[in-house]
Amino acid sequence: MGEIHRRRLVAALFSFSILTLTACGGGGSSSSGNNLSGSSSSSGGSGSGGSSSSGSSGGDDGGSSTWIPDNFLPASTYANRCVSPRSGTDPYGEPYADVKGTRLDENNWLRSMSNDLYLWYDEIEDQDPANFDDSIEYFYQLKTLALTASGNEKDRFHYALPTSEWISQSQSGVYVGYGLQWALLSAYPPRRAVVAYTDTESGDGLPAGVTRGAEVISVDGVDLANGDDVDTLNAGMWPSARGEMHTFELLPLGATDPITVILTADAVTSEPVQHVEVVDAAMGRRIGYMLFNDHFASAESALIDAVNELKGQNIDDLVLDLRYNGGGYLYIASQLAYMIAGDGTTAGQTFERVSFNRKHPETDPVTGQPLDPMPFLSVTSDYGSVQPDLPLPTLNLPRVFVLTGESTCSASESIINSLRGVDVEVIQVGASTCGKPYGFYGLDNCGTTYLTIQFKGVNAKEFGDYADGFIPGGSTGTGADVPGCPVGDDFTHLLGDAGEARFATAIHYIETGSCGDVPASGYARAQMGTTLSAPGSARVSKAFWRNNRIMTP
Repeated sequence: MGEIHRRRLVAALFSFSILTLTACGGGGSSSSGNNLSGSSSSSGGSGSGGSSSSGSSGGDDGGSSTWIPDNFLPASTYANRCVSPRSGTDPYGEPYADVKGTRLDENNWLRSMSNDLYLWYDEIEDQDPANFDDSIEYFYQLKTLALTASGNEKDRFHYALPTSEWISQSQSGVYVGYGLQWALLSAYPPRRAVVAYTDTESGDGLPAGVTRGAEVISVDGVDLANGDDVDTLNAGMWPSARGEMHTFELLPLGATDPITVILTADAVTSEPVQHVEVVDAAMGRRIGYMLFNDHFASAESALIDAVNELKGQNIDDLVLDLRYNGGGYLYIASQLAYMIAGDGTTAGQTFERVSFNRKHPETDPVTGQPLDPMPFLSVTSDYGSVQPDLPLPTLNLPRVFVLTGESTCSASESIINSLRGVDVEVIQVGASTCGKPYGFYGLDNCGTTYLTIQFKGVNAKEFGDYADGFIPGGSTGTGADVPGCPVGDDFTHLLGDAGEARFATAIHYIETGSCGDVPASGYARAQMGTTLSAPGSARVSKAFWRNNRIMTP
């Protein structure tokens, strides 16, 4: 597989709700931390975006600039002209192309890149780049303000982060934190937060009692529910540097007395696949379960191992838990969908066909390759740690049960959509997904990676209109209604526990063909990657979670 083709396959489909604890449409600096709410009430895109003879311009020494609205020089005019050029070599061993430039150069690159590559480029309000002293601030202006049919922001997924963090997270899932992820059950006072899951199945490195369902009482002496010092709460829950130590008062799952623990931030490597188990059900059926949290490169080998384990136990049904999976590399989603359905169902079929804006009807503007549909990938890639071009194992299942939540986004939604596109029955249990039939390539310029929506995906039946998410048991008539059961997130049980509400409902459906009675009490809608000031937005990756904020009134 050639390098250009390989890079095309790793186009990232990410969601942001705000992700992670920011909301999917994230604003603010990429270096800011997560927060709670205090109120009770690479190359850049090249190409021709517009005129090649007029538009904004800036010299190496700052020069002069004449902003001509709706006229654009190619982004390559300004690429790698940086306020603070990098030296040395990039992660691929090549010298950085950075040269000394100005803030205006960086802003002009963003302006031209967005006009060329942004899916809704004609919905951007063209503003003078010379008016912005912060390129991140300017970037967050370069997006549509349109709304979906339900009133959500159409683009809730626009964000940026340091390139070093993007590479670390997207390749291996490494981020700075404690090895756990928080779920906000109440964004405003009285706030409530619990541990959603640990980033390793064993919870290595975490004190006893710090498991899913452990509730936060205080952070560094500040009451979580009603405390006014949100800066202390944010700094403690979402640390920004390795070695930070913060004191938490937690109520462990099932306990009556709180405990006090000190958590130390470190570079954490997530385990993307956890709790691979088999449950015996009625009529002799064997039900496989696995939790899949991240579509990053190292997930490939973990998914192969999980499928081989489940295949060896002769499962009849699969419960795929995607409730916290905010997306990632699209090729990982294609591989997993193939491993679920098998060759007989997917041979010759389209996993996803992507389309860019109308300036690029036939060619991928980032790779230069023809816009051929992505197939269901049946072999290992040459991008991860697995030997390339090996046949993938298959379960050959005619249906799959998918557990979802508001953080199920992007590449995770592509799994649902693609399987439905080849008539694999998908039963959805949980909450509506985030609604992101869109994707992007991460574009580096001057040490910041910008993630701006560049393409939309559709399945083999040409369906991709789920901007408000897939809805379990929905009746909207939009094509995004999926058979299944709406069930809140149950933080009173561990993930993979057959008594956990969503998993238990899937088991009941397998045994009886119906959702059964799901008690409303004890279950919650978790805001995993939603800015507390913007309920309903979605987020994308660990980077998004780190941008969440607890806001003051």
